[in-house]
Amino acid sequence: MGSLPAAAAALALLSLLAVGSCRETQFDVGDAGLDAENFNTSDAAKYWGPWLPARATWYGQPNGAGPDDNGGACGFKHTNQYPFMSMGSCGNQPLFKDGKGCGSCYKIRCRKDKSCSGRTETVIITDMNYYPVSKYHFDLSGTAFGRLAKPGLNDKLRHSGIIDIEFTRVPCEFPGLKIGFHVEQFSNPVYFAVLVEYEDGDGDVVQVDLMESKTAHGPPTGRWTPMRESWGSVWRLDSNHRLQAPFTIRIRNESGKTLVAKNVIPANWRPNTFYRSIVQYS
Repeated sequence: MGSLPAAAAALALLSLLAVGSCRETQFDVGDAGLDAENFNTSDAAKYWGPWLPARATWYGQPNGAGPDDNGGACGFKHTNQYPFMSMGSCGNQPLFKDGKGCGSCYKIRCRKDKSCSGRTETVIITDMNYYPVSKYHFDLSGTAFGRLAKPGLNDKLRHSGIIDIEFTRVPCEFPGLKIGFHVEQFSNPVYFAVLVEYEDGDGDVVQVDLMESKTAHGPPTGRWTPMRESWGSVWRLDSNHRLQAPFTIRIRNESGKTLVAKNVIPANWRPNTFYRSIVQYS
């Protein structure tokens, strides 16, 4: 049993390498205005902060959700469905934040291109952009990129390739959704991995903790055990004992807000299964 966590972690890493992610930009990065400055991302993290300049590209199908499997480096699936609705975006490091930016929401708009409508649209960080063409770079799904265009000019705007945009961080709004947890495929009694999805409000996750319902000998634990970020929005716990479900999960956001989903993972939990819960805020 002791070798299971290591094997599961290795399999999880292989799955990360296998998923689709943002395609390598087809443009010459040296000509795209990218400089070597060290930049502070605090302005990008502020809700309704200043509108910041960025550049946008798109990938995948013109009216698609991004990569072929509708997933990416965050681990999210079905990004063509609610609440993502194909409005996902790869973000470069100041937006992706080594996975802690997964699920963050941003208002974006474009004005300089003649095909731009100037309207604001909301996009969600669902993937990692490894080949940025600017200080802040949104590699949008084809759907999200087209939504920035004037009526009837979606394809013309896509043909522009790289466009200048502006963005600001906003809270995520997912009416009718509870927080969701997907227990990952290789989870077992001593290795537990969970994908955090559909987090209303902040959207991002900077720490996840797990509380077992009881100790191996029976009494309630009352103790939080920190989980480790595995990749993207997947968090894991390698245990030296058989974990005692049901599990309560606590999430901390970048803003410092804490959410608790009590007994969200039932005693008879199964791998590769979604569980949803209401949350308590603190």
